[in-house]
Amino acid sequence: MTEKLRLMAVHAHPDDESSKGAATMAKYVAEGVDVLVVTCTGGERGSILNPKLQGDPYIEENIHEVRRKEMDEAREILGVQQTWLGYVDSGLPEGDPLPPLPEGCFGLVDVEEAAGRLVREIRSFRPQVVTTYDENGGYPHPDHIMTHRISMAAFDGAADAERFPEAEFGPVFQPAKLYYNQGFNRQRTEALHEALLARGLESPYGDWLKRWEESERTERTLTTFVPAADYFEIRDKALIAHATQIDPDGGWFRIPMEIQKEVWPTEDFELARSLVETSLPEDDLFAGIRDNG
Repeated sequence: MTEKLRLMAVHAHPDDESSKGAATMAKYVAEGVDVLVVTCTGGERGSILNPKLQGDPYIEENIHEVRRKEMDEAREILGVQQTWLGYVDSGLPEGDPLPPLPEGCFGLVDVEEAAGRLVREIRSFRPQVVTTYDENGGYPHPDHIMTHRISMAAFDGAADAERFPEAEFGPVFQPAKLYYNQGFNRQRTEALHEALLARGLESPYGDWLKRWEESERTERTLTTFVPAADYFEIRDKALIAHATQIDPDGGWFRIPMEIQKEVWPTEDFELARSLVETSLPEDDLFAGIRDNG
């Protein structure tokens, strides 16, 4: 491949890039791939999940600024580029019935307008590969679902000069592949759960698997397994940089690293769109692209 490889990861909030596909991004950066994270919202309505920081008046009053600084640190750790799409976090509605979303939030924006912002980023960066969330958002957060919707619209729209005129959005460009992040899949969860129990260790996944069983959740089709174990430490370091969102003593980090690397050394994706020929399963997001430059 003579053309520089470029990967764009579209995420809803700061910290999503570090919990979904982060080791894969770090791996590609190390290999010389240009990686751009597009963060759709500022994460302003995210709860402060780290108990050590809860009740801090400065953080509560300046959460937007704090989360931007956390994103800056995580970006440096991963070695990626990063840009903001400029929307306001919707928050995660709770209750029965669910309350309406806040006025002006990302979950209520016009899909075509928001897709246009993402089209500008795609046409400027010109990624061969785009990653995003599936139609359920990975989990049903309104910002994750909207991220899926605008990503799908922009993947096609970036090549459509009539829909998004070049004079306003820049020269057309068509990415070759689009993937859904599927790192939190049942196969991986069960494998780690069983490995922990077999070693006489406590597993944090028992309740997860029980809820999975009770929900009758449809299993996704995993198509692509990127070997990324060498970058799991970088992933965790980037995640910890989002200090308001992550408790370093919490469940994210209870699985010994050596077990993670041995039992499930990949990060996993679902190929949603491809304009190049590729054979499944894959071990590379750029499969079918590297040899066709």
